[in-house]
Amino acid sequence: MTISYEKFDLKEVINASGRMTILGVSKVSEAVLAAQKFGGEHFFEMSELSIQTGKYLADLLKVEDAQIVSSASAGIAQSVAALIGQGSVYHAYHPYTEKVANREIILPKGHNVDYGTPVEVMVAQGGGKVVEAGYANMCSAEHVEMMITEQTAAILYIKSHHTVQKSMLSVTEAAEVARKNKLPLIVDAAAEEDLFKYAEAGADLVIYSGAKAIEGPSAGLVIGKKEYIDWIRLQGKGIGRAMKIGKDNILGFTQAVEDYLKNGSESGASMKERMVPFITDLNDIKNITASVVQDGAGRDIYRASIKVSGPKSAKEVIQELKTENPAIYTREYQANNGIIEFDVRSVNSEEMTKITKRLTEIMN
Repeated sequence: MTISYEKFDLKEVINASGRMTILGVSKVSEAVLAAQKFGGEHFFEMSELSIQTGKYLADLLKVEDAQIVSSASAGIAQSVAALIGQGSVYHAYHPYTEKVANREIILPKGHNVDYGTPVEVMVAQGGGKVVEAGYANMCSAEHVEMMITEQTAAILYIKSHHTVQKSMLSVTEAAEVARKNKLPLIVDAAAEEDLFKYAEAGADLVIYSGAKAIEGPSAGLVIGKKEYIDWIRLQGKGIGRAMKIGKDNILGFTQAVEDYLKNGSESGASMKERMVPFITDLNDIKNITASVVQDGAGRDIYRASIKVSGPKSAKEVIQELKTENPAIYTREYQANNGIIEFDVRSVNSEEMTKITKRLTEIMN
């Protein structure tokens, strides 16, 4: 049976938005597809598959242990539940019991963001209660430390372009506060590219998305201290049951990590080089001024940025780009300033030509 856009009456999508969940995040390689196929065609003792793939990845990433989960969001919820329950089977069966009082999760106020769902929703799903530290424009180590009480279960740090970037304590500083107060530190690094940095900085649990920088199938990864990972595995008896991941994606994701460590991701220099003719063509379009900009969170990611002028607003242009087939999705965060960004990591030269053609039609 042939699979196609037409079969389900779907539009083709050009993803110039980035590794976004609403578009299916990323494409996977033939090697990853082969690993998924092997998983789909065979049976396993699932508990052993979880333990052994975790051990394999932990060896690659030089941490005590690792657990593959269904998504980075599931990683947040299950990590919170694990650190609240501390290995209690009773708690796994009764995650919201009033018998467990230590449920406060300290989070810098500027990190309490909506990345597709609010961070605090995932914390609550794990049975935690967000306690904000600092202010929207500033959070220091002292701000975090002053919020610690006897009910504090963990400190949570969100490393993301969605969060406030200025005047925020670093992961290393957060780890020092956690260590000083004998608390675990969770770092959500869902879209980050460095799989070693945050564990080395002192985080006790680090969470990654499987399908973003790693370009694997839908999955999440939690790495860190063995005891805490064991507690996360226990969540399979509790809230983790609703977030279980299939054998095909466990094996596909494991292969994706191995390939990612071997091959890395596209460099910023390569992105800039690929965009040279794209930027030139964009600058030839009426009422558009194009340039190359770096990712706002300082990652080695470069994008095409256009300033829209004339009778149509950036928001109107964005909407028109989505309307036709192929639907073209962009980064919309600065639309109110008349700016549209194009993330080219998943865009080839043919698709860049389609984008230029469509923009020309819209702006003329």
